[in-house]
Amino acid sequence: MTGPVHGTWEPAPATRWEDAFLTGNGRHGALVYGDPVDDRVIVTHHTLVRPHHAPGDTDPPRLADRLPALQDALLSGDLTAAETFTDGRPLRWIQPFHPGFLTRVRDETPVGAAPAVRRAADFTTGVVTATAGNRVSRVFASRADDVLVQYVTEPGPRVRVELDHRLDGVPPGLATGRGVTTSHGETLLTLRARYPGSTLGYTGVTLVVADTGRTTLTDRGIRVEAAGGLLLLTRVHRHDGPYDPAEEAAALRALAGDDDPAAGYARLLGRHTALHRAAYRRVALDLGADPSERALPGSELLTRAAGPALLERLFAAGRHHLLSSAGLYPPRLCGLWTGDWDTAWAGGFTTDANLALQTASAVAADLPEVTEAHRALIRGQSADWRDNARAVFGTRGVVAPAHTDGESGHTYHFDREYPLHLWTAAADWLLLPLLEADEADGRHDPWLTGMLLELADFYEDFLTRTGADGHLAVVPSYSPENRPRGGSWGAVNATMDLAAARHALTAAADRAPAGRAARLRALADRLPPYRVNADGALAEWAWPGLGDRYDHRHLSHLYPVWPLDEITPYDTPALARAAARALALRGSENDSAHGHLHQGLVAARLGDAARAGDALRRVLGGDYFHASLMSAHYPKRDVYNADASHALPALLVEALVRSTPGRLVLLPAPPPGLCARGRLTGVRTRFGARIDLSWAPGEYRAVLRPARDAGIELCAPEGRRRLTLRAGEELVLVSP
Repeated sequence: MTGPVHGTWEPAPATRWEDAFLTGNGRHGALVYGDPVDDRVIVTHHTLVRPHHAPGDTDPPRLADRLPALQDALLSGDLTAAETFTDGRPLRWIQPFHPGFLTRVRDETPVGAAPAVRRAADFTTGVVTATAGNRVSRVFASRADDVLVQYVTEPGPRVRVELDHRLDGVPPGLATGRGVTTSHGETLLTLRARYPGSTLGYTGVTLVVADTGRTTLTDRGIRVEAAGGLLLLTRVHRHDGPYDPAEEAAALRALAGDDDPAAGYARLLGRHTALHRAAYRRVALDLGADPSERALPGSELLTRAAGPALLERLFAAGRHHLLSSAGLYPPRLCGLWTGDWDTAWAGGFTTDANLALQTASAVAADLPEVTEAHRALIRGQSADWRDNARAVFGTRGVVAPAHTDGESGHTYHFDREYPLHLWTAAADWLLLPLLEADEADGRHDPWLTGMLLELADFYEDFLTRTGADGHLAVVPSYSPENRPRGGSWGAVNATMDLAAARHALTAAADRAPAGRAARLRALADRLPPYRVNADGALAEWAWPGLGDRYDHRHLSHLYPVWPLDEITPYDTPALARAAARALALRGSENDSAHGHLHQGLVAARLGDAARAGDALRRVLGGDYFHASLMSAHYPKRDVYNADASHALPALLVEALVRSTPGRLVLLPAPPPGLCARGRLTGVRTRFGARIDLSWAPGEYRAVLRPARDAGIELCAPEGRRRLTLRAGEELVLVSP
């Protein structure tokens, strides 16, 4: 074995859905158990959310007429005034994401001792394979044809094939029905489901093609005897009212083709891998791990001390899972996968940290598929963002929600202790990855320019109040999801809100006509400076009387460090020291994985290798990863959650290579004892070059391939200097 393993394997089937291997195309997802006796595949889809709202429940609260009184109260010293700034509604959750159903291929004739099972996931193709003797099952979600494909060779002398809705937490009122039609070796299975008390539902459609043998009907599906191979093609549709699967059946038959299942599978796989493999292979990490450790099953590797082999495997898995969950939308809290209807935090998109952490590697690790999925989510909700601005704040422009199910972008998930309707920084954070993608591409996307200017409209209307020092005040203001000492959750001048407002105004000014650009920059200049508290730390609130609470999982006040580049050791060393002090004082509260990785990303930006490594080791040593290499929210694999899986590659890239439109930082914070030597290839920079980096103790070699001319500053272990890059001219940098 000469390089990292781009996949993982286990010597037994999964017994828990959390350990099932994952495949997906950004729309359909599958959790594959790999059991040859009861071959179960859980089918998911980004659109599967359970309706539970009455009309009007998802409207934003209409509070704009009360906003001036709230601002007066907060500015005059009533720091608990925001606790009653509500329309009286209880906390309303977004529509919860849920699984669809199982496809099952069950062997009715197992005899003797079961053969050894090896199940494997190939990250380069997205194919999950389970082998038991001569029986081989292969599953993937086609990125080319948007269909779940399963091909089983030597399935058994007699097997039952069916669709089964009976998954953990299925609501008792779910109305279901089945349909089966079979002819000439082809069978169409349908499973219809209607949500309790709703006209909405979903339908699963599976085409089963047998190469030989005899097919008969059963009470729940079909029985196939003496088949040499079975091809299953599955799609799921969410719909309102009745659904006729005839059109879908014809589409699946066209995909299967007129040849045998083996040829049909090969054709579908070829079209899919042309897209998936190219995307996955753009960036790779090789830490020179021990070949014997690289060969271990993932579950065994997870039990060993953290080292290069584990990091290589988790980097590869995180990249695969992130790519596979991004398409129609970016990844949910659980990526694209769940086996339980009771999904934690409704399995939505949480924008006050989690979504940004999960997608943090999209630009640098060259996954435009993730960036475009992120863009699609925003484009589908921008009208709702405008409603939020008008209803809550009485302004033009846009305000994004802290939680969304993908369907609605309205702000309706809030209560007294989580006044998320007061948080104004979400839109800036959500637009930032698209802005960075524009920088990497060297373009100004007109749609993004329009959104940035709309966000500036909001701040022009909202930033009208001043404090005693004459600076503008962001009032009300909220620092997710913390509460200041001496005040309440809804406060004044949260550092994150200040940073977001400043960044949004300057980013819009960079794309606005000259006259408006000057006004926007002038408005940004009137915002107050950040505050350094008595502990020497960057304060979470820049307002008198509001003190810090350090033991918290979120690091909202370090937004100017990561993901922004406003505070850096190179440009603002005093503030960088205050930010480093704030990071050192921050606790981990409930050991949420996202909190640890957030700390690591901030540490990497500050050049603190030891602290970045400590954050990484806390996740690697905290039993956060299932055998599937999908992660959990808490230690001991508690609560299935994609934050750690998807964010870990971002931390590793940030620790090794960092770029802005005018700067390249090499080896800013390689975690001690974990990344002593290695090679990272294909990283995209925000100044338009790709970079391959290799390093060892005391040395490095970087190859830059610029697509456009650029003048940048190089910050390397030996010091800082200027570089001139010419489009198409490779530049090699070697340590002195």
